[in-house]
Amino acid sequence: MHTACQTTDGTTLSSSSRITRRSVLAAPLLLLSGVPAQASNLATPFKAPALWPEVAANLPQASWSGSAQLRFFGMAIYQAQLWVGAGFRARDYGQFPLALSLTYQRRVSGQTLAERSLDEMQRQTTLNAAQQADWLSAMQTLFVDVAANDRLTGVHLPEQGARFFLNGRSLGEVADPVFSHRFFGIWLDTTTSHPDLRVALLAAAPA
Repeated sequence: MHTACQTTDGTTLSSSSRITRRSVLAAPLLLLSGVPAQASNLATPFKAPALWPEVAANLPQASWSGSAQLRFFGMAIYQAQLWVGAGFRARDYGQFPLALSLTYQRRVSGQTLAERSLDEMQRQTTLNAAQQADWLSAMQTLFVDVAANDRLTGVHLPEQGARFFLNGRSLGEVADPVFSHRFFGIWLDTTTSHPDLRVALLAAAPA
């Protein structure tokens, strides 16, 4: 299977090259170099935010599900916010449209985002070599470096794939529903490495 990755200029890319996975410390979309492996995380709920423009444009009927802040050893990493479509059920999250925004409190490279995301996606299921190569290539193409206060938003559209935005500006999309399901499973699947964060994000959503 080859993942189609379409950037904002309309270019469609795919990759079938093999890659070697690095042994990395698991954490949703961001572990920083130098953070000890034994670091614990704490997801802290905070007030529901206003609907971001990119969420309103892609999920006009979206409702807020939950919010949380991720920390390591007291360091604020990002604030996460989840919106879901009508009829959403947490146990079947992949079947419903949803949007997840991460507002970062520190700089993280796009390469780190891509590599850590792939590692987290493999917690859910074993990926074959082609999936690893295609999905990493797609994320490396789309994900850019983020700085403090940058907002990275992903929109999951069942049967279509995932769309990504930085501060409301489109980065492009990955036209692969399986990729999209696994990507958002980093936070919403029961296998997530941060169950406290999952609980906070799904606080207002039906089970």
